[in-house]
Amino acid sequence: MHIYKQLFRAFGPQHWWPAKTPEEVMFGAILAQNTSWKNVEQAILALKEAGLLSFRRIMSVATEELARLIRPARFMNLKAKALQNFATYFYQRYRCSITRMRLQQTELLRHELLGLYRIGPETADSILLYALEKPVFVIDVYTKRIMSRHGYLSMAHSYEEFQSLFMQNLPADVHLYNEYHALLVRLGNQLCKPRPLCEACPLKDIQR
Repeated sequence: MHIYKQLFRAFGPQHWWPAKTPEEVMFGAILAQNTSWKNVEQAILALKEAGLLSFRRIMSVATEELARLIRPARFMNLKAKALQNFATYFYQRYRCSITRMRLQQTELLRHELLGLYRIGPETADSILLYALEKPVFVIDVYTKRIMSRHGYLSMAHSYEEFQSLFMQNLPADVHLYNEYHALLVRLGNQLCKPRPLCEACPLKDIQR
């Protein structure tokens, strides 16, 4: 919590996830794999303009057409398949209802998501936290880098070990997990880079 408070004092609220609807969060989480958020925004805008920012609608669109629209997000063919695979699951299991999906047990939802094409732990947890408001802490490369540099774990530790570090030492609070992850991304993006800018870091005096 001390790290969180230091980051919040330094950066303030981050207003994450940058999307207007839970369904848009889901699209963004899948499209964000291995690319920048700027590229994701371009792909989402193209889907909006085509009237296809809807999992119900993309089920009936040719995969090639969907891939063309999301080209800015890179790996377009793989991601088009992933989006349509998710759409089929979302419809068959929950009739594309966010409300129905939110009623499902968190552990079962996570298991279901991890069984889908190209949905790994970070993508699954982003959907759970930011779209479905489940108390699951998201781990990304920024988080691993920051916490390893401060002596909590090493980059060799697993996603689950990093996630446990947070979830075993914080209250299970959706808003806190949301803000904390967003603040770590802000720090990693601006200062805790592969070549870190340590003197400007709000955590420079914190060591385990």
